[in-house]
Parts: sequence; C-alpha cells; structure tokens
Amino acid sequence: MNLDNFNSLIELFFYQSEKQDPKSVFLQWLNPSNKKTFTWEETKINIFKLSKTLKENVKEGDRCLLVSENRPEWFISDLAIMLSGAITVPAYITYTEEDYKYLIEDCEPTIVIVSNNDMLKKLNSVINKKNFIKKVIIFDEAEKAQHNLNIDDKEKYLDFNFLMKNDLAEKDKIQNLNLKRSSAACIIYTSGTGGNPKGVILSHGGILNNLVGASEIMKPLIDSRPIFLTWLPLSHSYEHCVQFVQIAVGAKIYYAEKIEKLLDNISEAKPTIMTAVPRFYQNLYNKININMKKQTGFKAKLISETIRLGKKKLLKEKMTFLEKLLNSLMDLLVRKKIKNQFGGNLKAFISGGGALDKEIGEFLNAIGLPTLQGYGLTETSPVVSCNPIHKIKVETVGPPFKGNKVKIAEDGEILVKGENVMLGYWNKKEETAKVIRDGWLYTGDIGEIDTQDGYLKITDRKKDIIVSAGGDNISPAKIENMITSATEIDQCMVYGDKKNYLVALIVPNKEFLNDKDVINKTIETINKKLTLVEKIKKIQLIDESFSIENGLLTPTMKVKRKKVTEKFKKELENLYS
Repeated sequence: MNLDNFNSLIELFFYQSEKQDPKSVFLQWLNPSNKKTFTWEETKINIFKLSKTLKENVKEGDRCLLVSENRPEWFISDLAIMLSGAITVPAYITYTEEDYKYLIEDCEPTIVIVSNNDMLKKLNSVINKKNFIKKVIIFDEAEKAQHNLNIDDKEKYLDFNFLMKNDLAEKDKIQNLNLKRSSAACIIYTSGTGGNPKGVILSHGGILNNLVGASEIMKPLIDSRPIFLTWLPLSHSYEHCVQFVQIAVGAKIYYAEKIEKLLDNISEAKPTIMTAVPRFYQNLYNKININMKKQTGFKAKLISETIRLGKKKLLKEKMTFLEKLLNSLMDLLVRKKIKNQFGGNLKAFISGGGALDKEIGEFLNAIGLPTLQGYGLTETSPVVSCNPIHKIKVETVGPPFKGNKVKIAEDGEILVKGENVMLGYWNKKEETAKVIRDGWLYTGDIGEIDTQDGYLKITDRKKDIIVSAGGDNISPAKIENMITSATEIDQCMVYGDKKNYLVALIVPNKEFLNDKDVINKTIETINKKLTLVEKIKKIQLIDESFSIENGLLTPTMKVKRKKVTEKFKKELENLYS
C-alpha cells in the first residue's frame, strides 16, 4: 500500500475496509454499561448513514464540532464528517462552558455532535444563541436530553442511534469525493498553555504524509493483526493521527472505559502497541519503582541485575558471554512477568506530547517495556520524528520522518518543512505568518541534531527558558523532569525568570505530604546533579495538585505555567524575601 497514492483519509479507510474481513470486529468500547462493537462492515455502513444526514445540512468546508469521550461513535462521526465534505473540530470533554463558548464562536460549526445529556448541558446555553448551528446529534440519552433541557426546537436535535436505523439507498453509498490532499481534514485546537487555544488546520495530505513515517515505525512491531487500546483523548492531535495509523495497519481498536480503569482495560484488550504522554510513563515509573524497592533478598538482586543488564543492552555496551546469558534469563524470570501485567502482547510504548525523562526511558526499556520516544506538535500533523525499535536512543526523539525536513536555526530553534506542516491557524493570518516563514514552521522548541545518526534531541521550549538575573539561560523542563522522577514528588514547577536563584513549587506524593525534611533531602540529592545556576535554592510545598479540573494542566497533562504562576504568585515571591 502506497500512502502517497491516496487523496484523502476517507479514501484510505474505504480501501482498507475492502481488504478486511467485513464481519471481523474493528471497533470495541470497553465500557461495561455500553459494550458496543462494530465490524468493518457495520462501521462503513454507519459512516454512510451519518454522512447522509450531514450532507443534508452542510456544504463543503463547514465545520462540525465533535465533543465526546473516546468510543466507536467518535471514529464513525469523524469519518462521516470527512465524507460529507465538512471539517471535524474535536474538543476535549474536560473543557469548561467558557472554553466551548470560545471554540463555537471561533469556528462557527454548522453541526454539533455530543456524546450524552451531561455533555449537552455544558454546551446548550451557547448552542441556543447561535443561529449558524443547524443540527445537534446526540449519541446517548437523546430523549432525556431534550426533556431535561426543555428544548422547543426538537427537530434541531437528532438521535444518533435512530439515524443508524434508517435504510440506506445505493445512491447514499458514495465513496468518491472531490477531496484533495490539500483539503482541510480537521481543525485541532492547541492546548492553550499560554492563552486562548488556536485552531490548527490540518490537511488530508498532511496526516497521510505523517502515516508514511508512522508505518515505518510500526513495521517491525507487527507480525499479525495489531491491537490498539485508545485512551488518550481523540481530540488531541497525537491520538487523532494514531486513529489513521490504526486504519493503515488494519488494526483492531479498543476504546478504554476511563483512565481510572486503564490497567484493567489493558489486561482485557492485550494491546500490541500503546501510545501515551510522558506523564503516564512518569506515573508508571514511580509505581513500578515503589514496588521494586519493597523487594528484598534474592528478588531484589534479580531486579537490580535486570535493570543493570537491560541498560547495558539498550546502550549497546559490550557484554560478556555470562552477562548475555544472565540477561536472557532475566527475560524469563522478570521481564516476562512485567510484560504480562500489560496483557502479555505489548511490543512497544510510544511516547509523545512532551519530553520523556532519560532515566525513565532507560528504566522502562531495561525492565522489558520498550518505549519509543517521538516528537511532534499539533502544527506538524503531528509527528516530526520517532525512535525506531532497532536503535533506541532514549536521550533523543529519533530521526525525522520521511516527508518532512528538519533543521536547526542559529538560535537553536527547531524548524520543520513538509506536507505535514499545517495549512495555518483558523482565522489567524498574522499568527500563521509569524510561525511559517518561507515554508518553514518555527516550532518554538530548542534542539540539536546528532552528527552520528541524525537523531533529533529536544533541549527546551524557547518560550519556557528561564533567563536568570545574571543572564544565564536555564531549562526548567530538564530540572522538573529530574524532580518529578523522584518517588516522593508528584508534580513541580520551577520558577526564577530574572531572579538571582531558582525556586520550585512542589506537589509531594500523598505519603510525604507533611514530611518536608524528606522532600528537602530529595531536592538536595537532585541539586548535586545540577550546575550552580540550575540548583533549587528554596521550595514551597502545596497540597493542591495541578489538574485539568482546576485549570492548571492542559488536557494532555502539561503544566500551564502562566496559570500556576498567577495562582501561586504570592507563595513564589515569598521565596525571594
């Protein structure tokens, strides 16, 4: 299959659906109260049925807002929107009413698709005031939603399940569109770490281009039909792209019930590949580490040797015959047991959406959980590079994907050029012109390319760099990764722009919430690994975690520095008195 030959993502789906067994299960939701499954044939028919309704209400280029948890209907809606010639605008279910108001007023959707009554409550006050919204489609509880919200215009609100019961005429099974690779496929809003989100317009060709590199990464990991467990929000560009990787490799897709049930869902789905953001791996590292530290005697020795030998193999260090033999033994005694906790079939974790700490990467790979770090951003559809399984360099994000060029500007900023670069920001020409110059996207990330293998290494975010009072450029991300890798600490934010020294807000692990001495000793240990200007001089413990709900984390679990600084300004400044 040559991905360069497809004009659109919907074309890719129809091509793949013809190759698959129409009766084999393609999509399955692991929600015990709504365990829906869809075969390839059922998925295709439902896409046609929903697209028929959409075509009656949209014209080419209209926007359709999609607000739902991950589930099969999300996939069906996304593909149906594309088939209708419209553009999908995914939104996080964790957004506030104000967030939805901003999105709706910015992209002016003709159609709004929501998962249930509760979601509709958050949007309905805005929907009722906007004449440009023609229809609202509800996956579940459509009748309940209409009753609870005292809706007068009931024809505006449609029941997804009712639409799926409609007959389908042959004329409605239209696969060929006038879509081009340059046509807009979706508008994905950035997470808004530094202000209002911007709508990133991604093209069909941009995502298809990304799939070429992704397929290369997947090839050595797949020896039969792969299984994916989707749990990162599909409204995030990373998971949204993975959805089309899943089509390209003919995967079976499980949708997780919710994050709290993730480990149970992993055991049930037995995924071949899992994608996640660094926060997930950080939590995983801490949990495994805590359990390992509880071991004594022979078990402790086994674990220690597993990590030592695993790291030697990963780093391509010379091993004696005995070490190679012992390492193979550790595969059976330790690594197999760890792997079984993740279903037993896991070939690799793929990390993206932020920098993965080197120590965490080495640890996970060493204990038998291959972890491939990649790099990308919404504006690049989204992947720029990724480590291949045969040559993992954990301190890097791997070589650039085929189809995009990467270079480093004089000031260290990473620039990207290729079909995968966004078409622009929705309704923001000036903002677009600032970041795309002569075809090169200015990513805002600082990095370097190693001369040996051409692997890309990310060193910091340009806008997050702290400049001390003495003029030193300091990477807060590097220090924060080291601090949060400590089992005693859950979260932190380093502060000190234009100051004489650095300080940190610390959210301790619950077990150490009132034990400042332990936290201080942990920081002292970390400080020994840092240069003089990087050392943390003072800390402030806080008992409120950074979360999506309190607005201090983005939906992809990145700290909103501006919001955290505003909220804890007094505490931070007191550390300088």
